[in-house]
Amino acid sequence: MTIYEKIDRYKLAIDEMRPFEGHLLNELKNYYRIGLTWSSNALEGNTLTLSETKILLEDGLTVGGKPLKDTFEALGHAKAYDFMFTLLGSYQITETDALTMHQMFYTGIDAKEAGKYRNRPVFITGSKYEVYQVEQIEEEMVKLFQWAASERKKYHPVQFAAQLHKRFVFIHPFIYGNGRVARLLMNTALIQDGYMLAIIPPVLRHEYISLLEQAHDEDQPFMDFIAERVLESEKEIMRLLHIPFRNPL
Repeated sequence: MTIYEKIDRYKLAIDEMRPFEGHLLNELKNYYRIGLTWSSNALEGNTLTLSETKILLEDGLTVGGKPLKDTFEALGHAKAYDFMFTLLGSYQITETDALTMHQMFYTGIDAKEAGKYRNRPVFITGSKYEVYQVEQIEEEMVKLFQWAASERKKYHPVQFAAQLHKRFVFIHPFIYGNGRVARLLMNTALIQDGYMLAIIPPVLRHEYISLLEQAHDEDQPFMDFIAERVLESEKEIMRLLHIPFRNPL
């Protein structure tokens, strides 16, 4: 049995509890709002802990001694996360959505660059591959979302989400925040198809980065890595909601 078959079997069990509504829906959204915000930021070096992120997002209390940028990153990511759920009823993801996510995430850090493509070259530390040049970005972004619209149904939904992440981050359209927007886009695709979020804990950062680098030549391991993260989220939600699984894997 492939991991994608396992994911779909767990999804069937979770779907029996749907639709998630009212208080339960809000509880789940808030739970993952904190977890995804913390993990995605921590992958990029943000120093806020999970509990500090929770206090900031739930109580509005800042943490003394931490960089102000870390606070803005958490608040901005949470806004972009909320926007992600406004796209839940759609079956499309657009270039405008990506720009909106970046604008929400980055406004508190640099309002002039928020929601705008970079206008200078960047280099990815530790990578032997170049990202697209400034003059190529707009064209490549248009092509990316044309691909997403036309090719989505040709992939398993989890594979499509991983592909969207990979292709976006290889373009590297923004001066800062590319990884976080890539993960938000990936998770938007997942929830639109009724799957759980792919949350990458900081402890897996090295494996995540290595597989992304490898994906320039062979992307199946990266897609399988993302699939593992979706499967773990499914297992977690089943524990949280005490959903029985009659045929354990």
